Amino acid sequence: MAAILAGTAAIAGTNGTSEAVVVRQLSAPEADQGVASDGSYAYAIDNSTIARYRIADGERLAIWQGDNTRFPHINSCALTEGQLVCAASNYPQVPQLSTIEFFDPETLDHKRSVSLGMGPGSLTVIDRHNGAWWAVFANYDKNGGDPARDHRYTLLTQLDEDFRIVRGWAFPAEVLACLSPKSASGASWAADGRLYVSGHDRPQIYALSLPKAGGVLQFDGWFPIVTHGQAIDIPEDGDNLIWSINRPTKQVFASRIPATLTFTKPECGD
Repeated sequence: MAAILAGTAAIAGTNGTSEAVVVRQLSAPEADQGVASDGSYAYAIDNSTIARYRIADGERLAIWQGDNTRFPHINSCALTEGQLVCAASNYPQVPQLSTIEFFDPETLDHKRSVSLGMGPGSLTVIDRHNGAWWAVFANYDKNGGDPARDHRYTLLTQLDEDFRIVRGWAFPAEVLACLSPKSASGASWAADGRLYVSGHDRPQIYALSLPKAGGVLQFDGWFPIVTHGQAIDIPEDGDNLIWSINRPTKQVFASRIPATLTFTKPECGD
């Protein structure tokens, strides 16, 4: 049985209004790419493996292990409309190919796959918000990147019901500076109407919203978090919690989104 803790203030650090305070954590050997949650269960993601854990006691209830030639890089998942929906690609291979994978959230049986073919980057995020599908296509300066595009080409898109791109927005300069030379590893819509974004390795979460005009997302602020990048998830009814992973220790964390964001430009120095 996995170890589980609640209320671990020591891990969270100081309890400031602009800091995501950890309220729960559990161990999951599969926590290498990201995590999804519906508030009752957590799903640890590791490329071609997904495991389902009961949050209350940390017990692993199911595991899916796919063919890593067919599923080389499942990056993130979200629970919506009774499905576990996952963003996948052939990262770090090029040309960049992306798919959307659908699973039964209880048994983890693989139900179907939607191939997006060659798109504007590697699919790292698929989410459902305001009756529409949303996807993030990542681009990289080096490993896994198309030679014609760098991290500045990272893109948020809105998709129709056939998963075709209908609208798209670039990321703001404040966030791109912190994503460089990688890209957006995770993103999830929250009840406040903002898209919360994580990078590859920085302990920061960026809050963005759709602009009233123009093609660049609006930067609404950021906050520090105990974990260092990778895919995140904010459950639809998750009590304002953001789920993330700590790759070195193979743990997943639930942290409370702070009431106050830091609106200054995030510090991106190493």
